[in-house]
This record gives sequence, C-alpha cells and structure tokens, in this order.
Amino acid sequence: MNNLRIAWLLTSGFYYWHPMLSHLAKIFPQMRAFTAKWRGYAPGFENSFQVQVVGERKIFKITKSATGYGTSFTYLPLSIVNCLMEFQPQVIFANSFGIWTAIALLLKPIGKWKVVIAYEGSSPAVDYRHSPTRLAVRSRMLRMADACITNTKAGRSYLIDILQAIPQKVFVHPYEVPDRESLLKAPETSDMVELPRPIFLFGGSIIPRKGLHLLLEACALLHQQGNSNYSLVVVGDGVQRPELEKFCQEQNLTECVRWIGRVDYDRLGAYFRQADVFVLPTLEDTWALVVLEAMAIGKPVICSRQAGAAELVIDGENGYCFDPNDVKRLAEILSQFIADPQLTTSMGQKSQELIAKYSPEAAAKFLADVTAFVIKK
Repeated sequence: MNNLRIAWLLTSGFYYWHPMLSHLAKIFPQMRAFTAKWRGYAPGFENSFQVQVVGERKIFKITKSATGYGTSFTYLPLSIVNCLMEFQPQVIFANSFGIWTAIALLLKPIGKWKVVIAYEGSSPAVDYRHSPTRLAVRSRMLRMADACITNTKAGRSYLIDILQAIPQKVFVHPYEVPDRESLLKAPETSDMVELPRPIFLFGGSIIPRKGLHLLLEACALLHQQGNSNYSLVVVGDGVQRPELEKFCQEQNLTECVRWIGRVDYDRLGAYFRQADVFVLPTLEDTWALVVLEAMAIGKPVICSRQAGAAELVIDGENGYCFDPNDVKRLAEILSQFIADPQLTTSMGQKSQELIAKYSPEAAAKFLADVTAFVIKK
C-alpha cells in the first residue's frame, strides 16, 4: 500500500488541506497534490507533501447572491492530462464535480486508475438541486467513480438521496481538519489585552454570506437591553466592513467591537486562544473549518445551522446551533455566556473532547482505508 502513487486534484491547495495531506504523505510517500492555486505551504508543513502547480484557475461568476455563494463556473487548465499521464497514479482523489474530476473519470480506461470524488459538504448553491442537467451530469460522474468522500452527513445524504450514489461507496468523515499544535504555536497577540470578557470571536471574510451583520444586530439588541459587558473581536476583512463599522457607530457598539482586520494564517491561533467563545453566523457554508479550529483550541462554538460543521456542535454541551436569521435567539445565546462565565470552561472542554477524534492523523487513516477499499475493487 505505501508504494501506491496517489494524486489529489485540488482547484485550490489552500492551507486547510495541508494538515491532512502532510499525514497522508507519511502513509503514501509517493502522493502528489496537483493544484491550480497555490499560496505556498502552511507554516509548519513546509515540504511535508509533494505539490505540482498546474497553470491557473479562472472563476466565472454566473449569478450573485446576497446571502450565499451564488453560482459560478471554474475553468481549470487542461494540461492536467499530461501531468496525470506522466505521474501515472493508481488512485486519484478529485475535488468536487469540476473539469479535472471529469477528466480523471473519462481517462480511467486509459490510465487504469481509481477515482474518488471528494464532496466537501452540502449547501443550496453548490448542490444545484433545481438544475436537472447538473444533477444528471453529477449522477453520471458518481456512477463512473469508485467511491466518494464527504465531511458531513448532509453531504452523504445529498450524494445518496439526490444523486443516487451507491451507499456502500460513500464514506463520511471530516478530512479538512486543523492541526491543534500549529494553532498553539501562533505567537501571542496584544490586540485582545484588557478587553472586557467574555470575548466573542468572529473570523472570516466580511461579506454578506458570512452573516456578521446579523451578529452585530444581535449585539445591538443586547445594547438596547442594557447589556454591554462583553467584547466582540472581528478578524478578517471584506467589502462589507465600512458598512458594518458605520452600523456599529450608529448603534453605539464601538466600545464593544474590536476590528482587527486580516490576519496571516500562522497568527490565527492566538486569537482563538485568547477568545472565550467563537461565533459563526454564516448564511451558507459547506464546511467551515473555523468551527473545528475553535473546538481544537477548546472553545465553545455558537454556530449557524447553515454551516456544514454545525454537525459537530451539540446544543448545550459544546455550544449552540441557531437559525442565523433569528437575531433575538442569537442575542439570548450571547447573553447566557455573559451571565455565566463558567459556561466557557465547561463547554470548551467538551469541544476539545469531541474534536479529538477528528485529528489530521485520523483523517489520514480514514483516507487510507478508502484507498484500500477502491484498490481491492
């Protein structure tokens, strides 16, 4: 098994792939990741797996959405064909249902390789449930594939119930997971010193889909109720930031909200460590690795039900899930942590217990098991 040549076809080889790829490369030293977008290795994972950059991807927006991903078409370089023929993998993990996945499937008879489709998770914009043509193409691709993997139960349900995948060929386990040790190594930050506690943390792009405006509306509701004994730290940047900063001024939230801006990936761990509770009010996210990062550091999570990673949050145990459009309920949840500081400790400990089985090592073992399954077919 350890002599197998494994190929990963990634439209973007972003940092959240690196912990798993690093550990999987220990099992399969000849593994190689092919990508059309590469920003370098995540700190701590330098040269821990092979990477080959294949041209550059181009994303064409088809429709825009104020609350979700919208729809788009991603063009990927066709030179991947030569790369695969030269590498001659025995197993290919192909990300989602794009061009590279179609190529890997069409060339199966020639390359004699097995293909595993990796579908991150289910959400309205990426599922195309109202597009018979898209669904028909995806169903056909699934029939040609040897197996599928997904991070979430919702992803599995979509693959089986909507696309008619064979249940025995669909495997569920989080494979986009953080490395706790890397997060702990991030240097301390002075941005959060002496802030009133509890400190709620939001991390992500400041765009409508991420729902920060709804979290700030909940903060405004708390302020109206005379409750301002807390801090909200916002890490990230985006087109909506000027509008939301103005909202904070109008609602007298400037004393409660600290705007940090964009932070390099290798510094994020410090913000997770120094915060008390992580909040994700997203309106659409197929996965949301930030939830797992917060849990790995031992933080409670207040998570929108529209995030795939909400499956890892157990109400009342390691946090709460909520409807992101129910601002009143979100304000109630925030007020619970403000009123009872002990919740952050007990729920944080539970987060760390729950996430322990979803380490990069566990993800690598899961993928090795899937590899063994398709090789034996």
